[in-house]
Amino acid sequence: MRKLSMICSFVGFFVITACSQESKPRPRTAPTPTLPTEQKFQLGDYLGKDVSLSKAVDDVFAQLDDTAIVAQLIMPAVGKYGQTQSTILKHLSQRIIGGVLMLNGTQNEFTQWIQQFDSLNRVKGNLPFLYSADAEPSLVNRKIAESALVKKASEINSLDEVISTAAHISTILNSIGINYNFAPVVDVAGNATVGYRGFGSKPEQLIPWSNAFIQTTQNEGIIATAKHFPGHGLVKGDTHTSLQTLDGELQEVKNYPPLIANGVLSIMVAHIAVKNNAKYDTKGLPSTCSKAIVTDLLKNELKFQGLIVTDAMNMGGVVNVPQCASKAVAAGCDIVLMPVDASQAHAELLRAYRSDEAFKQRVTEAAKKVIRMKICLGLLNHEK
Repeated sequence: MRKLSMICSFVGFFVITACSQESKPRPRTAPTPTLPTEQKFQLGDYLGKDVSLSKAVDDVFAQLDDTAIVAQLIMPAVGKYGQTQSTILKHLSQRIIGGVLMLNGTQNEFTQWIQQFDSLNRVKGNLPFLYSADAEPSLVNRKIAESALVKKASEINSLDEVISTAAHISTILNSIGINYNFAPVVDVAGNATVGYRGFGSKPEQLIPWSNAFIQTTQNEGIIATAKHFPGHGLVKGDTHTSLQTLDGELQEVKNYPPLIANGVLSIMVAHIAVKNNAKYDTKGLPSTCSKAIVTDLLKNELKFQGLIVTDAMNMGGVVNVPQCASKAVAAGCDIVLMPVDASQAHAELLRAYRSDEAFKQRVTEAAKKVIRMKICLGLLNHEK
């Protein structure tokens, strides 16, 4: 992967008091001291073994209280089909979220909201946010209204067009301040809900074109995301409305190893159950809540070390699962996307964090992965 020419160094963060969670209250506002030394990292360093990067992550993590640690895992949406701007501002002030999905609004709205969120985060002493979007070629002009038109995935005819489209989308996202793209779709084209959104209509193009989209996106300083693991193309129904099931072999898992080998930084897990599969049966749960899928298969067998994000947690395929946020994190997911109620999701995770040592270690791992990504994106700037 071509590394980005981005320089990032860091701010150590004091955290503010929240809900009498510590024996010694902290001031509500405080200066944010810098780390002892400046370091230079780029997005391409994320998957590496740089000891100084790991040390920088530990230094930032050590200055967070448990409210802020758990917050790194929570990503609600703002926009027409998400929460209101005022709700996000409330969550931000409560220090219970670590990022925001920009969902169905105008380019100008999103730009202004991100500037406002960034400003308030600095005032509150919060870590900067990851800002995401469903900026797939087939969806970006609907998700980000008034953005420059791009070809839909089904209209792209060559590898060069894939690269130019990914670059064009990245330009839009960078102009807004969005640093995390939930694209590309690497499902085959069989499913009517997701099939038209990727490059899977011709199997020989699916992986090379998806890889080109990923590399171009990440070379532009934006996290790319392969989705929907373990494969959404061969189920008939729509996980937006109800839980769907893969029966038997996981035929689309083969799409992921080459993308992982080429350095994709994020993978989104689908709300799809698996049955009649001795090794990966999800026991009636969606894959997002299944350790067999997220940890055993994706992390351990496929050796994926990037960020693992759930599909939206307000979707029909998962919303009726009790304590679905903590189940998803325990399964191995790092980011809980679009919980129905971010406050409740944070409280649920925080209770488990404080009472269950194994869950605490899982949250710690996830939070450090998010912090590492924020460092490599250049979001933690050295104080001038």
